[in-house]
Formats: sequence, structure tokens, C-alpha cells
Amino acid sequence: MPFTSMSSTVPPLLFFLFIVIFNLSISAKSWPLSQENKIQEQDKDPFVGFNIGTDVSSLLPPPDLVKFLQTQKINHIRLYDADPELLKALSKTKIRVIISVPNNQLLAIGSSNATAASWIGRNVVAYYPETLITAISVGDEVLTTVPSSAPLLLPAIESLYNALVASNLHTQIKVSTPHAASIMMDTFPPSQAYFNQTWLSVISPLLRFLSKTGSPLMMNLYPYYVYMQNKGVVPLDNCLFEPLTPAKEMVDPNTLLHYTNVLDAMVDAAYVSMKNLNISDVAVLVTETGWPSQGDKMEPHATIDNADTYTSNLIKHVFDRTGTPLRPEVTPSVYIYELFNEDKRAPPVSEASWGLFYGNTTPVYLLHVSGSGAFLANDTTNKTYCVAMDGVDVKTLQAALDWACGPGRANCSEIQPGESCYQPNNVKGHASFAFNSYYQKEGRASGSCDFKGVAMITTTDPSHGSCIFPGSKKVGNQTQTVVNSTQVAAGETSSRSLLSRGFCASIMILVTCVLLPFW
Repeated sequence: MPFTSMSSTVPPLLFFLFIVIFNLSISAKSWPLSQENKIQEQDKDPFVGFNIGTDVSSLLPPPDLVKFLQTQKINHIRLYDADPELLKALSKTKIRVIISVPNNQLLAIGSSNATAASWIGRNVVAYYPETLITAISVGDEVLTTVPSSAPLLLPAIESLYNALVASNLHTQIKVSTPHAASIMMDTFPPSQAYFNQTWLSVISPLLRFLSKTGSPLMMNLYPYYVYMQNKGVVPLDNCLFEPLTPAKEMVDPNTLLHYTNVLDAMVDAAYVSMKNLNISDVAVLVTETGWPSQGDKMEPHATIDNADTYTSNLIKHVFDRTGTPLRPEVTPSVYIYELFNEDKRAPPVSEASWGLFYGNTTPVYLLHVSGSGAFLANDTTNKTYCVAMDGVDVKTLQAALDWACGPGRANCSEIQPGESCYQPNNVKGHASFAFNSYYQKEGRASGSCDFKGVAMITTTDPSHGSCIFPGSKKVGNQTQTVVNSTQVAAGETSSRSLLSRGFCASIMILVTCVLLPFW
């Protein structure tokens, strides 16, 4: 090719290849950003989170607790403090966390801007953005539990917000305070609800602050207490999100809206109460709700079955995104109270029985949330086992074993002499296999792992050696590997990075191959 012809052809070709390389490099750089934007978009969807209390005698160390949260696919938690070790352990995870200012710190923070700035520096700036702090809850039910601190509440909130502004974090991290439902009056029908006049001097300016900053109204809403205080008036099924016939639905006579559950009515009561104060752009965030799994004789409806039903149906309700009758387009996110039983709490019995798990991560009961994605790996769609409890006398255990292998019709062939699960040859070992066999046969149904109180549910596979328990994913001595979502996400990022480098390398080779003959 003549030189003049080459010179007229090469520049357009180089320009074309330059554009291709430039676009690919921009795309490669934008992939991580797109992933981050995707995560932010997901955060706008309604979610279910968990409160984590600390009155637990065997609470996991922070690194183990974070691993447990990841295993359970729990991505939103609320703390009642700002534990530095846990905040550090949450670094570089996808778990969003609300941290809290305890009630006993309100005086110092509400009285001093410098103290508020120092608190933000220690508990927020030191960890964000590696630890995804989404909000600060200032105090807890201050108006109803420590009313003497009420005058300090808004000053404390504003001081913390100003400290966030100074650190340029005020758009990422919201500031609010959780309230008890009792700050509202006449909550049913919801259309007649209003805030207790006693607290208007605090609530009115607080709502204006929430509206101005785009922060939520945090509410602790418990249909359980509504039922306890209104027995015979509010049906249990309405509190538990159970399916209702139209005749059993609660109807607001002023709006003619039908309510199929108590929680929706409580949320709408909060919206109406705000509207009465000319506030209509503040979202409701349910910072606490739940149902106790055990109670004393004064609380007969604090049972495992009711706790299971309430929590399972609540999760389904949130993920169905049906909103509330008053605002069907907005589904409030909720934080379940709570993740672990706080066994160190003082009586009544129910105070120590709100958790989904014991402190050692054994489930208190099994949720029925199939169809809600991978959330909560220990629901009835995943691996759980039934084993004999420690410390039970042999005679009682033997009686339960005899029932399981007899009237219970559990498959006990593997614990016969010479079979794979005969060893260890003791009552506890044989009982664990028989209990689990019955439990799996019954479809891991609620109440099928009790045996008069000598059995418990565990997420640890009790299989050992060649003894494979029913329900196990083990084959011989090999366990199938399950890749969790965090690892998959990391793998996607790596493959994309490799892919982008591969594209660029291929284009450079193409440039060389095309231009080399001309030179």
C-alpha cells in the first residue's frame, strides 16, 4: 500500500480503536459503581431487620456474631448502644446497622454540642463507611419511660445531626428516636388517632425536624400488648396476621378501610396522628415488634406457636409489599424484637423470651417463611435437627426414646447393634438419632422436637463418621459445600474485573495485529 493511502486509513482506524478502548475502560470502572448503586436501590425496598440486646449470658463474640448474621442472610440490625468491637467486626460487610444513644447519655449530649461532636467522632466517623451505619436512634421510648429527660431529647438529636453535617454525613445517616405506641391516643379506628397532648411541645418540633432531614418516625409497635390489654375485643387472629374472613376484618367507620391485622392499624394511626399536626412526608419505621415465646400464667398466649405464627406472617407481610390500607404504596420496614433471648432479664418470664434464637444460636422456634428468598437460613426450608438436651436423666431420656421408636414410628434401624449409628452406644446418642428421625419425618413441624422437654432444635449437623442423621446433606464423611451470597458477590466482582482486563488485553492485541502490517 502506498504511504499516502496508509496515512489516510490508519488515523480513522486508530480513532475507532481508541474509542472502543476508552468506552471499555469506562465500563470497567463503572461496574463497581453500578453494583454500589444497585445495593443502594435495594435498601429503598422494605426490609426486615433485628434488634440485638446484650442481656444474654452466652452472647457470641463480635466476629462470630457477624458470621452468624451473614449465615442467616440478615442485612439490617439495630443495636442499643454503639459497641466498638461489633462495629469493627461489621466492617466491609453488607450489614446495615442502627446505633443508639442510651437514655443515660441524653443529658450529656443534649447539654453540650462538643459532647455530641465527640460522640459522632468516636462512634460514627471512626467506622463509616467501612461499617454501614444507616441511622442513630437517640434514646428509647424517652417520653414514656424517662419523661424527665423529654426536654433534652430534641436538643440531643439536633446536636448529633449538626455533628453529622460537620462531617458531611447527614445525608447518609439519619437521626431519630423510637417511641412507644402509647404516645398515641384512640388508635382504633386509625382515622381518629392523635398524639398525646401532654407531649406536643416535644413531638411537634421533632416531627418538623424529621420532615426537614428526611428521617423516619421510629415506632415500637406490639400487637401482643394490644391483645393482652383488649382481650375479648381484639381477636387473636387479627394480631397474628392470620387469614380472616371479611366478617372478621376490622373496619374503620370513617374511611371504610378494612384492616386484616393490628400492626397495619397501628402504623396508619401514626400516619393520621402526624397528619393532624400537618406532617405528611415522614415515613414510619417500626423499630421494634415481636411476640414472646414463653410467659407465666398471666400471659397464656406467650407461646412458641404464637411467636412462630406472628413472626413468620410478619416477614411474609413485609416482603409482599402490600403497604397499609391507608398507604398501600408504602410498606414500612420493621425490626423484629429480638434476635436472641435475653435470659438475664428480670421477670416476668416473657421479658426473657422474645428472641428467635438462644444465645448459643440454637433456634427457639422454626420460622415458616419459605418464598421469602434466602432470608433467615434457619427457617423450615433449611437445615435444622432435633437432638437430646444435655443434663437429662437417663430414665426420662429412655422413656422418650422408647416413644419415638414405638408409637412415634421414627426410623430407628440405624441405631441397632452393628448399624452405622449404633456407636456411641449410650441412651443420649441413640435418643438424638431417634428424636431427629421423628422430627424430620414430621416435616420439622412446630412442636415435633419437644419430647416432654428433653429435646432441642439445633442448626449443627449431628452426623458423625459414617453415621448420617436424617435431613443431613452429608454423604459419607463429605459435606456438600454451600457458597453464601457474600462469596458469590465477591466472585462476581473478581470475574468482572478479570473480564474487563481480558477485554482490554484483547483490544491491544487487535491493535497490534492490525497496525503491524502497515509498519
